[in-house]
Amino acid sequence: MSALVSAALFGLSSLFGLAVAADAHAAARVPVVAAENFYGDVATQIGGDHVAVKSIMSNPDQDPHLFETSPSTARDLSSARIVLFNGAAYDPWMQKLLSASPRPGRVLIEAGALVGAKDGDNPHLWYHPATMPAVAKAYADALKQADPSSGADVDARLTAFLASLAPINAKIASMRAKYAGIPITATEPVFGYMADAIGLDVRNRRLQTAVMNDTEPTASDLAAFEQDLRNRRVEVLIYNAQVSDEMTRKMLAIAKASGVAIVSVTETEPHGVNYQTWMSEQLDALDAALAKQAPHAHRGSSSGAAAQ
Repeated sequence: MSALVSAALFGLSSLFGLAVAADAHAAARVPVVAAENFYGDVATQIGGDHVAVKSIMSNPDQDPHLFETSPSTARDLSSARIVLFNGAAYDPWMQKLLSASPRPGRVLIEAGALVGAKDGDNPHLWYHPATMPAVAKAYADALKQADPSSGADVDARLTAFLASLAPINAKIASMRAKYAGIPITATEPVFGYMADAIGLDVRNRRLQTAVMNDTEPTASDLAAFEQDLRNRRVEVLIYNAQVSDEMTRKMLAIAKASGVAIVSVTETEPHGVNYQTWMSEQLDALDAALAKQAPHAHRGSSSGAAAQ
């Protein structure tokens, strides 16, 4: 056998060995399923190469309220060793799928249970500053149980993730110092926990809850919402960019005509960014809107307008 042929065979053997090793490593990864992509993102950040993460709801252009499961979702859940989901009635389809696809030893991490949220509460928990640290810690513990060899790396990744949330918390504190008491409103309570953390006076909560629960707001609540915008009793209107309906379009038009700043938020993490960037960009957008409104806003905050 010539030296050239021997070298070629050796090269092929090496490539085959690398491919087998890569397949073995991939097979050894802990299968993780997240109901929503922001939990999947956090799972990947902390798990690294130790996990294979699949997120069920991951389309930022889709209305999450219209989401429907598929057979592939059930297949993914049947093999998952760790499952992360929101709870608080946001993703009720998860419990049905989990019951239909039992697996001994599977660990369920429910954000709502970790922060004390129950059915009927605002379920948009990923905007609550306490949620992701709680989810991250519970998930890291579960992953180390599933793959003890990952312990040191997972601990380091968890520490880095928690540290990466510090700028977000600092931004919230800074905005609270500047804008606490400023009246704002929203089409639904997607951003509610973050607005409360900033100390904003969120008006029209009954209407937001009705929209969230897919029920018809009362005529009086609709009228109050519209008057808040027309008379500029609020400085910012926050709306869910993933939901487009007649009421939202009407209120956006009124807000624009009245000089009320408009800030969009999303329920699903956008493509190409991580959770930290997503939160930071939305806080920056709200900060910019409030700063632009500041002279009028501070006059409004001293008027004692009560939240509805």
